Amino acid sequence: MSRRSGILEFAVLGLLRESPMHGYELRKRLNTSLGVFRAFSYGSLYPCLKTLVAGGYLIEEPGSAPEDARAASLAGRRAKIVYRLTADGKEHFEELLAHTGPDAWEDEHFAARFAFFGQTSRDVRMRVLEGRRSRLEERLEKMRASLARTRERLDDYTLELQRHGMESVEREVRWLNELIESERTGRDMRKAAAPQDTSGETGGTPRNRGGSRTDPSGDTAN
Repeated sequence: MSRRSGILEFAVLGLLRESPMHGYELRKRLNTSLGVFRAFSYGSLYPCLKTLVAGGYLIEEPGSAPEDARAASLAGRRAKIVYRLTADGKEHFEELLAHTGPDAWEDEHFAARFAFFGQTSRDVRMRVLEGRRSRLEERLEKMRASLARTRERLDDYTLELQRHGMESVEREVRWLNELIESERTGRDMRKAAAPQDTSGETGGTPRNRGGSRTDPSGDTAN
């Protein structure tokens, strides 16, 4: 399994943990709530769903409205299939949520993990946040060293682009520092400083999805 397909499976399981959905609803949620998945198409989503069904993590059910099924039959179309998480699927998602390896700190995977922080325990959130901060601090150090070596050979526009990338990483590090401090003190995440819109920038991370919150005890309320 590729890293990218693994991220998609994680997000699909997380969304279906909230409620059953059909493919169109899932794709819409992936695109609108989790911006990292804007590049995914139906061609990526449906093979992922079939893989999860074959693995016993999802089951397929007919759409809930009988009139919709009849209308689809009369029009010669297939009725919508609703995907529901199984007990094994819930257990598998819990295992993925608890994972804190280095891949959880990379750009796309971190964005997906952060989107489901409302379902993640506080100790795991802390490890992921601190790992992400460490990764970005390493990246920032390399960027600064590279800029110091090549500054004299760069034209003004390339130099400005590199500065812009560094500022984006610095901004995310500051944001992570605020989130980590909020986790340590038990402050409401909604009062922590939210990241600026960094779509298309180096180190950009989407905001947390609406609809989930964390109470002071670190447990999740949905």
